[in-house]
This record gives sequence, C-alpha cells and structure tokens, in this order.
Amino acid sequence: MPDRDHAVSLLESWVENEGLRTHMYAVEAAVRHYANLRGADEDLWGLAGLLHDLDWEKYPENHPVTAVDHLRKAGYPEEVLHAILAHRADFTGVEPETELDKVLYACDELSGLVYACCLVRPNGIDDLKPKSVAKKLKDKTFAAGVSRDDVAHGVELIGLERSEHIQNVIDALRKVGEQLGIRAEDRQA
Repeated sequence: MPDRDHAVSLLESWVENEGLRTHMYAVEAAVRHYANLRGADEDLWGLAGLLHDLDWEKYPENHPVTAVDHLRKAGYPEEVLHAILAHRADFTGVEPETELDKVLYACDELSGLVYACCLVRPNGIDDLKPKSVAKKLKDKTFAAGVSRDDVAHGVELIGLERSEHIQNVIDALRKVGEQLGIRAEDRQA
C-alpha cells in the first residue's frame, strides 16, 4: 500500500492552489481523528482524507473519478477509493456505506467551515467552540462555498449530535493548527 509520503507527493504534484492543499490537510486531520476515536487504521483513513480532492483543480468536471482511476493504478486500497468516490455521491452514484465513507463525507465540508471560522477570529482555533461554528453555519453568506446541506447530511451519516461532531473537527484541526496556520500566534504573525 502506498504510504502518506507517496500521497503527499501526489498532492504536491497535482494541486497547486495552497487553499485547496490546506483543505486537504485539514480533512486528513479530521478523518484521522475519527479513526483514532473509532479504533480504525489512522494511516488508511488519513489517505482518504488527504487525497479526496486530488483532481478537483485539474479535472473538476470529472472529480473524483480521474483521481480514483490514478490512485487505483498506484495501488491504493479499495476502501480508500470507495470513500473518495462516496464523498461525491451526487456525481459518482457511490453512496457512503462504510464508516470511513461516512466520516470522510461528514468531515469534508465541516472542516472547511471550521477553518474559515478560524481565519476571522483573533485567537484562531485556540478558543473556538462549537457554538461559534454553529452560528456561522446559519449565516449562509459566511464561507458561502460550504454546502450546509452536506454538513447536515454528514452529521446524520455519522450519528452524532451536531455540536459533538463540530467539537471533534475542532479538536482534530487544533492538533495540526500550526501546519494550517490557524493558531493565535500564527494569526498575529
């Protein structure tokens, strides 16, 4: 199985946009956090989070099929590929079935919203609470590219209260806050 170094190399060669790269690292962190909470393989789940938007920039009209075809040839596990396909069920017709599928779907849009919340707060992620994220979730003009329907469906898929899911994503992003540039000291620099 290809490892994280291989996945990062792919990400760096396929994705030029720094914002998209940051999003992919954020989703990786969230999915890894859930793997840890659920006793799953963090490395395996992390690959799905890290690579889920690999072809979004180069092949948006066929996302994520082009990436999955490439990843399959490179030897990535079918569990990872299924999750990547399922995170775009509206396009691929592959519904989220496994725990990994559901977690990736649930973490994708919410990670983007949590990240955006950090960018407008003086303390970034340091003191971010689910209540603040929920408030921004209601404001459809804030991070308008985040699908509120997908966030709601993701919460349903993983079977947690929305505030618990938001807290889990905050906790995950807090662990990689320095890499994402969302800690208070990063925001003041």
